Amino acid sequence: MAEFLTKSRARNIFYGGSIFFVVIFVGMTVHSHKYVVEVSTAGMPLSDAVIRGKHVWEENSCINCHSLHGEGAYFAPELGNVMTRWGVQDYPEDAFETLKGWIESQPSGIEGRRQMPRYELTDEDIRGLAEFLRWADQTDTQGWPPNDAG
Repeated sequence: MAEFLTKSRARNIFYGGSIFFVVIFVGMTVHSHKYVVEVSTAGMPLSDAVIRGKHVWEENSCINCHSLHGEGAYFAPELGNVMTRWGVQDYPEDAFETLKGWIESQPSGIEGRRQMPRYELTDEDIRGLAEFLRWADQTDTQGWPPNDAG
């Protein structure tokens, strides 16, 4: 066997390696697509309240201060698991009341402390935002689909 690399050997290594990694890439792409469709939230039907909450989240640019599962700014608390921290994840009405109380109590007027802007949100907006945060909390800790699908 020869001790040097010929043009044909180099070409065979190149083509063989290229085919190998293209097959790996296609396999990973298929696996990712299958995961998104079958496991993640992409295939989960959203309720009208969750959609409304997402619109409230976007219209008021909440992500400019808060983070949601690590995405966003860090001026205000992380909201990806706020419903679990507050102990209202399984109780939609309690989640609404707690969030409404939090929003309506702002600003506190403490000197030198950053304040949450005063948004004029309706009860439906707050209910939608509470549902959106409950939904976001479930996507982080439980994955989809949840066991009780409710």
